[in-house]
Amino acid sequence: MTPDQMDEAMDRHFGYEAADDVEGVLATMSDRVIHDIVGFPAGPSEGHDQARSFYQAMFADLADGQVETIRRLYGTDFMVDESRWTGRAPGRPFGVEGRNRPLSFRLLHVVEFESDGRFRRENVWVDLAAIQAQLAQ
Repeated sequence: MTPDQMDEAMDRHFGYEAADDVEGVLATMSDRVIHDIVGFPAGPSEGHDQARSFYQAMFADLADGQVETIRRLYGTDFMVDESRWTGRAPGRPFGVEGRNRPLSFRLLHVVEFESDGRFRRENVWVDLAAIQAQLAQ
């Protein structure tokens, strides 16, 4: 895949997330995707059903999200995306009571692609310290 194709796939994924469109997000992933939110208590998941559960919970915990891309690095069939998420926390993101407060944190994605452009693997690191600092009060 070219960097432009990877950008388009990642931006489409982020667009579905911003719209809270679970099925749209899943359409960007292969049927056997490995979805790994690093440090998430349940550990990595495999396949659409397990990823669906994560996204349903995340969309209840976070709202009005916008993603700003900071930088991207590319390999033959993977990309590294550093971004900033900004929105509100009406639920309990990552176990911290949000009380509908504003929230902003950095994300790091490492995404491996299938030849058709869908995600084969998605590893995500979130700046949990920033989330805790903003919502701990």
